[in-house]
Amino acid sequence: MKRNPRKLKWTKAYRASAHKEMTVDSTLQFGARRNVPVRYDRDLVAKTLKAMERVSEIRSRRERVFYKKRMQGKREREIAAARKLVAENEHLLPRMRGSEKKRLAAEGATEEEIAALEAEGRLAKSKAGKVFGREKIRQRVTVDGDVVEEREGGVMQEDDGEWDDEDAEEDDDDEDGDVDMED
Repeated sequence: MKRNPRKLKWTKAYRASAHKEMTVDSTLQFGARRNVPVRYDRDLVAKTLKAMERVSEIRSRRERVFYKKRMQGKREREIAAARKLVAENEHLLPRMRGSEKKRLAAEGATEEEIAALEAEGRLAKSKAGKVFGREKIRQRVTVDGDVVEEREGGVMQEDDGEWDDEDAEEDDDDEDGDVDMED
């Protein structure tokens, strides 16, 4: 199947037509094909090899400058495009919840400040206690027969190191479900 090479992004023709590579440069003339046979000369070959190295250095330098000029201002264009996208689709963004407004009012913020925060969207969601997933409790039987519990994931509550009756009752309930590994 025939394809237009200017529409296939991996071809030289596409890159040249899309101005992604240098097309007008004197160093590109050295890569042109010459259909005139030249008699072999050792000095000519040595000079040609030195010239090829020099031309490749010059070309790489010019390509680097070309790329920098082409990429200049890319970050600003991306930021402008992102701002435009947010401005067009602002109705899809989440709004401030009523409970957050009440909390701010209780802290002493005025209605104007709350409205400004809502408009700017600066209010960070502070749900540090919420966990995605569950806490896994792994029980491991040691060599001497003791059962050791290991907890993974979830929110760990910090204790002051003292045992309460509530903690003991929870531990008693957990021990009832232990599996004895005796043969």
